[in-house]
Amino acid sequence: MASVNKVILIGNVGRDPEIRYSTSGGPICNLSIATTRNWKDRASGEKREETEWHRVVFYDRLAEIVGEYVKKGRPLYVEGRLKTRKWQDKDGVEKYTTEIIAEEMQLLGAREGGGGGGGFEGGGGYSREPAQGGGGRAAAPRRPAAPQEFDNMDDDIPF
Repeated sequence: MASVNKVILIGNVGRDPEIRYSTSGGPICNLSIATTRNWKDRASGEKREETEWHRVVFYDRLAEIVGEYVKKGRPLYVEGRLKTRKWQDKDGVEKYTTEIIAEEMQLLGAREGGGGGGGFEGGGGYSREPAQGGGGRAAAPRRPAAPQEFDNMDDDIPF
C-alpha cells in the first residue's frame, strides 16, 4: 500500500532563522512557524483561538535563501515532510523531536520596506529538488501563475 508524508503550512515565522553548517559544509536553517486555528465554542458561543508551533528545517540552497530573506513575523508558505529524530540531551537522556523537512517555500506578504498589506504580493517561491544520496539543491525561483483574466472568458458559462 502506498503512503504519503506531506505537510503544508501557512503561518508566521516566530523568530529570525538560525543557520549552521554541517560537517560537509552544507547550510542548515532552522525556524519555527506559528499557525493559528480559530473557532466558536458551541456551548458558550465564545470565540476561541489555538496557536500551534512547528519546527521547520531547510537544507542547502533553500536554507541560504531562508537565512537571507526571512525574518521574524514574516508570513511563509512551506511544503515538506515530517521527520522524527532521536537525540541525547546534555544529561544523556534520549529525546525525540518531530520536525518538518522543507522541500518548497513561498515568501508571502509585501516585501520589507515596501508598505502595503499582506496577501501574496511580492512573494518568491523556491523548492528543494531531492538529489541522490539524501542531499538536495534549490531550484530556480518559482513564480506563481498570473491571475486569470475574466475578460477573456467565453460567454458559454452554464450558470
